[in-house]
Order: sequence, then C-alpha cells, then structure tokens
Amino acid sequence: MKKSILTIFSMAILALGCDSKQRGDGENDMDDHEQYRPQFHFSPKNGWMNDPNGMVYLNGKYHLFFQHNPDSNVWGPMHWGHAISEDLIHWEEQAIALFPDSLGTIFSGSAVVDKDNTAGFGENALVAIFTHHSHEVEEAKTGLHQNQSLAYSTDEGKTWTKYEGNPVLPNPGIWDFRDPKVMWHENSKQWIMTLATKQTITFYGSPDLKQWTRLSEFGENIGAHGGVWECPDLFSLSVDGEGKWVLIVSINPGGPNGGSATQYFVGQFDGKSFVPDHQDTRWLDYGPDDYAGITWSNTGDRKVFIGWMNNWQYANEVPTEAWRGAATIARELELKKVGEDVFLTSTPVKELEHIVEDAHTENDLMIEGNHDLSTKVKSFEGKYLLELKGADRESFAVKLANELGEEILIGYDKQQNTYYIDRSKSGKIDFESDFGQRHEAPRIAKGEKLQMKLLIDVASVELFADDGLSVMTSVFFPNQVFDQLLVQSSGELNVGDLTVANIQHTL
Repeated sequence: MKKSILTIFSMAILALGCDSKQRGDGENDMDDHEQYRPQFHFSPKNGWMNDPNGMVYLNGKYHLFFQHNPDSNVWGPMHWGHAISEDLIHWEEQAIALFPDSLGTIFSGSAVVDKDNTAGFGENALVAIFTHHSHEVEEAKTGLHQNQSLAYSTDEGKTWTKYEGNPVLPNPGIWDFRDPKVMWHENSKQWIMTLATKQTITFYGSPDLKQWTRLSEFGENIGAHGGVWECPDLFSLSVDGEGKWVLIVSINPGGPNGGSATQYFVGQFDGKSFVPDHQDTRWLDYGPDDYAGITWSNTGDRKVFIGWMNNWQYANEVPTEAWRGAATIARELELKKVGEDVFLTSTPVKELEHIVEDAHTENDLMIEGNHDLSTKVKSFEGKYLLELKGADRESFAVKLANELGEEILIGYDKQQNTYYIDRSKSGKIDFESDFGQRHEAPRIAKGEKLQMKLLIDVASVELFADDGLSVMTSVFFPNQVFDQLLVQSSGELNVGDLTVANIQHTL
C-alpha cells in the first residue's frame, strides 16, 4: 500500500498536470494528458489513486472509496476519495469522504452496514473502519504511528462524522498495523476485524465496533513473505455445497512476477482462528498490476472484488499527468475444484455484458500463421473484448499492435504450460527498469481445451483464462492506440469460437 512512505510523502509537492478529460481529435493522435485514461474502468478525475477502500453496498448503490491524494498525481497525504455505481460499471465520483486530521492521514480500511445499531450511531448507519497514520509519530520511530479508527454516516455516505473516541484500536507497538477489513460473523455474534500486522494477519473481535479483543494470528511460515503484508480480507464461499473461508492478503514486494501482488488461502474460520487447507502459495492475479483489492460488504453470498491497477515498483512514475491510478474491472469471486483441490477464481462481473456491443463471432475457427482482426477493432478506439472458447492446447499468441511497431503479446506457452503477457515492446517502458518484461501465470485447469477472455481498455489488459482459474492484469503505455489485433500460431491451430466486441465508454 505505501511504498517508502516518507520518501513518497515528500514527493507530494509535485504539481498536478492538466485536468482535461477530452480524448485527442485524431483516431490515433492521443492527447498528451489523457491518452491513457481508461474508458470503462474507474479512475479519479484528478490526482492520485491507490488502494480501494470501504467498499459497501447499500440501497442499490455500490460505494467505492479509495486512497486519494487530490492535490498531486503522486502518493502523498491520504484522503478517502469516493465513487458510487448502481451497476459496478458506470461510476460517478463524489466529494472526498474522509480528510486527514490531528490523528493523521486516512489510510486503508473497510465499511459495513450496522443493521442492528451495535455501535450506537443509528440503525443501518454506514461505519468506516480505517487506519489513522501519523507521519509525525512515524518520524519519531516509536512504531505507534498506525491506529484503527471509526467514522460513520447516517445519510448513505453523503457526509461522514469521525468518532470522538478514536482511535478504537490503539497500536500495541507493531510498525505495520493497518488496513482493517471488518465483517459480521454470525456464528460467534461479533464483528471480526482482519488486520495486517507486519508479515502476519491478526484477527480481532468486537460486539460494537468500538471495543476490540485480540483473537489470533495467522501467517507465520506460510505463504509468500518477500515484503510487508497488506489489505487482508476474510469471507466465506461454498464449493459443491461445502462451506469454506477465503483469506486474501496483498504483499509488497514479493509477487510472482515482481513487486506487488495478492495471495490467497482457502480454509476454515471458527470465529477465532483461520486454518488453511493447503500449504502452497496461491495468487489471485499473476499479472503485475492488480494489487490491494478487497470485496464489497453487504452483498450477501455474492463476493465482488476490485483491485488497484498498478504496481508499487513504478506507480509514481507511470506516464500519466492529470491523474495516476485506476481500478481493475469489478470481479466475481468463486471457488472451483480442480481434482480434489479448491482454487479461487475471478471473472468479470455479469454487469459488464450491458456495455458490450457490435460482436463479431467466428465459429470453429482454424488458423495458421496470422489471423488478422484489425478491421474488426479499428473503430473501437482501443477498448474491446476478445474471447476464445475451446482452443486447442497449443502455443499461440494474441498480438495488440499499432503502426509504430509497438506491441503487446498475450498468449499460451504449451511447453511451459503457462499463460503470459509480454509488454517488452509495448511503447513507453523506460520510466522503470523492470517494466518491459514478460510475465507468466501457470495454467491451473487440466482440460485439453483453453478458454481466454481479454478485456482491453486503452492502456490495460485483463486476462481471464479457463473461467478465471488463471488471471493476469497488465498496464501498458503505447505512443499510439493499439488498433491492430492478430491471433498468431506457428502451426495449424483450432481456435474454437472467437468473439470480438466493442465495449462502450462509461465516462
């Protein structure tokens, strides 16, 4: 969540670029300031964005709060920005929800609907649980600079009042003590806080969101430990009628392809302790650009996730000006068995279908060499869906390109049994030494037919393979729109059914 906090904090004096939201006039001549603005993903109008925060559903509206520096396009004094959607696709940015105060800046956290008024703020009040971060105390190196606090809203998130008794969970002396994700645990009749504590997760319980008792700790000698643990989330899902608990934990650095990433564990939770069913490390997204995501609360059995589409290795250096940072597409999380093992899958929410149009489909498609679909996507302005269903398990690549010779490759490597995204020739890559790399994800599915869904949005691609068992997210920065699309194979390949379709603007 917070790469080199003191160093980046000092960068907040950098000026904000132009705030125009207009695309360039020419088909490929992008405006210098907005050329990488996503067209169907959320991004702030101005300023910096990182972690999604406080996601909660209430009365037909999905609330997305997010780490926000409104005064600069680099990380700085953290606020909670705010956006609302009725369909997880069209977002309307709101006034800033939470501002820094005498206790510190407003780091990550969560929000719940307090249906039974356990906290005394009112029936169905929205209660935000977040980390207060004091930069002054951090400089003193006491380790007491992060504490958990509350704010509440009785008008469905329009205005917020910070609790006068903050902090509700003072720091016991842990340097990284942050990112509370809170949910109601019905069996034990208490609120459960899942909190990042250095390189472990600590669980706390409370009857009223104000008084917290330490329950247990998880994470020692299991999972990835290349960096600090952040932004945890604990929730229940079922698979084949069997109830399971899923714990997701972001880590920076230490991801499977460098820098930031999010791992997950499947197991059991009894209201006190989490016990995993497996010992291996598993990743929610193997690409470099899905980090710090959590799920919406108050959505019943449906678990909807959204992440920050960036990586701390280069987040402050990506070549955008008016803003930096965007969200992934909202994703449905489910559990799926592969043999006797259980994996977490993520796929685009079904609401995405409402903005997909002008589909072109080719059934039982056989290709050899290049199958050129450029004429089908040229008018889509770099935003579209491509789906392959029933492709042979042979090596192939999907190439996005432009007339400058810039390209990004998304494909399957049969010899390695991996999916990959190669952005080594994708345009602007010299702003960070490791940006122009090929990243890989293992193929978890066992069948002989492949399924791939790609969402391309101007400067990002999200790959969902085999119904979400293998997922990769990657940003890129071409000097012109990628308006060429080819499917490539060295030999004869049965692609199965291929669909390419426009995705509407949602700005």
